Amino acid sequence: MSDPFAPIHELAPEIAAGRLSPVEVTETCLDRIASLDPKLHAFAAVYAEEAREAAEAAHRAIRAGHRIGPLHGIPIGVKDLCDMEGRVTTGGAAIWKERISPTTAPLVERLRAAGMVVVGKTHTVEFAYGGWGTNNSLGTPWNPWDRDTHRIPGGSSSGTGAGVGAGLIPCGIGTDTGGSVRLPAAFCGTAGLKTSVGRISTHGVLPLSHTLDTPGPLARAVEDCAWLLEAMQGPDPRDPKTRRLAPVDATSELRRGVRGLRLARMPDSERPGFDAEVLAAYDASLAVFEELGAHIVDIAMPRAMADFAELVANIIGAESYTHLKDIIDNEEQQLDPDVRPRVAAGGRLPARDYVATLLDREAIMAAFDDALDGIDALLTPTACFAAIPVAEVDQKTTPATVTRMGNYLGLTGLALRNGFTRAGMPTSLLVNTRDGDEALALRIGWACEQATDWHRRTPEGY
Repeated sequence: MSDPFAPIHELAPEIAAGRLSPVEVTETCLDRIASLDPKLHAFAAVYAEEAREAAEAAHRAIRAGHRIGPLHGIPIGVKDLCDMEGRVTTGGAAIWKERISPTTAPLVERLRAAGMVVVGKTHTVEFAYGGWGTNNSLGTPWNPWDRDTHRIPGGSSSGTGAGVGAGLIPCGIGTDTGGSVRLPAAFCGTAGLKTSVGRISTHGVLPLSHTLDTPGPLARAVEDCAWLLEAMQGPDPRDPKTRRLAPVDATSELRRGVRGLRLARMPDSERPGFDAEVLAAYDASLAVFEELGAHIVDIAMPRAMADFAELVANIIGAESYTHLKDIIDNEEQQLDPDVRPRVAAGGRLPARDYVATLLDREAIMAAFDDALDGIDALLTPTACFAAIPVAEVDQKTTPATVTRMGNYLGLTGLALRNGFTRAGMPTSLLVNTRDGDEALALRIGWACEQATDWHRRTPEGY
């Protein structure tokens, strides 16, 4: 049995050298899914036989000297929002439990072309609309850091966060519209990258907000996210937005360090909204960067982070209602009672408010661009608190207080583990960089990860 918590960048050289087989790694994943997922509920579907066949094919190819690259033979889970032709893609909705995908999302095609082994689909919040990670229709994944209390996994990429966090899979794919990669990464103790709009094609990914949707990886380590980013990125004629960004070389930038970089701390006026333990971990991370030679500087933010929750909700609400109107307005459709009101609210939003939100966005983005002048990244906690029990969730609120700012402003965001609470729940640091600058976010995150050992810790009992 291979180490279920080994990151991709450690598995890959072992596979390349023949000391580890893709078959062994895949069987470890499938065995753990079979034994642990009945409780964790991370997977919506498992493709065991197909995964075994793909792993065996990868093993034979590598042994014959036909290794495609570093991801060849590595298992991965894909959020149940991404189409795979001939497979069911539910989008987290029970009403779509028999929806057969008409096509395969380009991001899945590219992962397969890199030699990856898709072991199954991971659960999501219904229609991917929710930051807590709950799903009343198809079940809520279990946060692996507490075996006794059902805590939130974060959403909407809840199954991916839980699956990677529990060591069921070494990596997985999520999507992020208001925090849906970064929040599961934060609450489940993984690394997670919110990519720039257009960096990865959204063709074949069920839409929530065509303005804000971005696919991204969750993995054990920052370096793994860089590898997955490079595999999925690139122009796609089926998604015009992908023409706006040239492919980025993320892996070659990783080891440049942070000496001399100017990293902004969040203003003191933002701190009252955060739990003390989250702030303690955040302050410790700032101290790590100072020790590594970065300059921690202040920033005057034109808007408070909390302001962006409603702005993003306006965009998601209006656009999701456009995509889902016929379902939402049909009272006979059995939908998640927590999700339906969020989408329905978009139908009541006056067109002038939606348009104003988009028009105001340009001015607000320009103001933040000015505020970030001379600053390489803005560092914040990823969430205001660590994972809370599902029973304590107030569905009229959102945990995306911090993350929605990045979606509205078009920032890149990397979440990485930076500590633990006394209750044993992970805390998370968020590295925000400019649109298109995933390489810098990953470089900063990698430096922090190398200087600490938080990402090496594993949940008890898994």
